[in-house]
Amino acid sequence: MRALVIDDSRTMRRIVSGALHPLGFETYEAEHGRAALDLLEDGLHVELACIDWNMPVMDGLTFVSEVRANPAWRSITLMMVTTESEQGQIVRALAAGAHEYLIKPFTPDAIRGKLDLLGLVAVEEHA
Repeated sequence: MRALVIDDSRTMRRIVSGALHPLGFETYEAEHGRAALDLLEDGLHVELACIDWNMPVMDGLTFVSEVRANPAWRSITLMMVTTESEQGQIVRALAAGAHEYLIKPFTPDAIRGKLDLLGLVAVEEHA
């Protein structure tokens, strides 16, 4: 599976990507929503987008709205990964079309738990 990690912090992109790789995701990165939209418009197909809220050029909420407005991208699972922790912000993101909301800082187990809820973690084979 493929994931798009959208955050203006290079370090945070690496942290999120590092949590996704062991779960079987191939990751792509963008430093803001507009760059992420450019990747999608250029034909990148992803199953998951992990999106920061506060970014220059295009914020995460605008990105979510843009993706939801395009029928070709309706199958992308959108998860906010942000420091925005106010209930009103969470409600706005979910109302705009985000599927899940993970508040920074988070643990790899927390991201796995959210993806498991969304059905995006492969069933592990037991030896």
